[in-house]
Amino acid sequence: PVSLDAQSFIPDRSLLKKPYRRRTFYSFPCSPTNIIMSEAKPMTCVIIYGGKTGWIGGLMHKLLNEANVKVVLASARIENRADVEKELDEVKPSHALMAAGITGRPNIDWCEDHKPETIRTNVIGTLNVADLCNTRDIHVTVYATGCIFKYDEAHPLGSGIGFTEEDVANFDGSFYSQTKGYMEPMLKCYPNCMILRVRMPVSDDLIHRNFVTKIAKYDRIVNIPNSMTILHEMLPASLAMAKKGLTGVYNFTNPGVISHNEVMDMYIKYIDPTYHYENFTVEEQAQVIKAPRSNNELDTTKLMRDMPEGVEINEIKVAYDKCFQRMQKNLTEMGWLPDNMPAEFVRKPKA
Repeated sequence: PVSLDAQSFIPDRSLLKKPYRRRTFYSFPCSPTNIIMSEAKPMTCVIIYGGKTGWIGGLMHKLLNEANVKVVLASARIENRADVEKELDEVKPSHALMAAGITGRPNIDWCEDHKPETIRTNVIGTLNVADLCNTRDIHVTVYATGCIFKYDEAHPLGSGIGFTEEDVANFDGSFYSQTKGYMEPMLKCYPNCMILRVRMPVSDDLIHRNFVTKIAKYDRIVNIPNSMTILHEMLPASLAMAKKGLTGVYNFTNPGVISHNEVMDMYIKYIDPTYHYENFTVEEQAQVIKAPRSNNELDTTKLMRDMPEGVEINEIKVAYDKCFQRMQKNLTEMGWLPDNMPAEFVRKPKA
């Protein structure tokens, strides 16, 4: 390792309002193992990018309020560097949560036809936040993606061999995944960043962003085991990790894998006993989507090793079962259950 003055990497030193803390880290190329854990400092104020309208940002806002931590929902659009800079200097947060980004509506196929807009937010905007926070010694948690891998010869489907944080992205089938694949090697070079590889996130309701919601609306689904992120367990974990000052890349999923069929079988068990589904192959799926989808297993050894004490992370099938029990309760309180589900979720009886 070489001791370097971080100021030597900053193009405009006038941006600095105070002396930058010296850190020791390895020279380029960057990798998830050569950035040390940053100095943990009290979480006194958190700014959330994507907190006003974003799904994960909104959930983190709620968690921080419950924890009585001062929160500011960023107003600046992340692609506008000067606005982000001005807001950071006004708010002076100790931590930032980067949950803004484009995933497309209704899904990532949107990005195939809106590439400049996707780059502007997912690449330029994310780098703006990481870079400006780095010059101000602000810890940043980036809610990134693990959809930058696909099963291959070294990580065969069903083998239990997951991709680690050291593995380089091998999936660029969708433009969304391409932008995320570009970002990770660059973000690794910032000693203030914790990059979380979220996959197929799942919440305790049927919001449109929920992976369960998406596949419940499909007429047919593929049946492939995948690593996934149960937000009820993992988002509080991300907060604990940020407080601990962790940096670098983490596979941010519950341990293990679960298939689409196993997910929908739980949906039938807890949500709608009349629901039914059909499978089709990846090749058949390719005929009805614009861009291929990522399927993979992520190794969570590093995540579980570094997880702060007192944080409960269940194996994915256990976590899913608990999630569906909470979902059943929530939908009952909303009046959707037992027999008032919206039409978009209702299946016609089999002929």
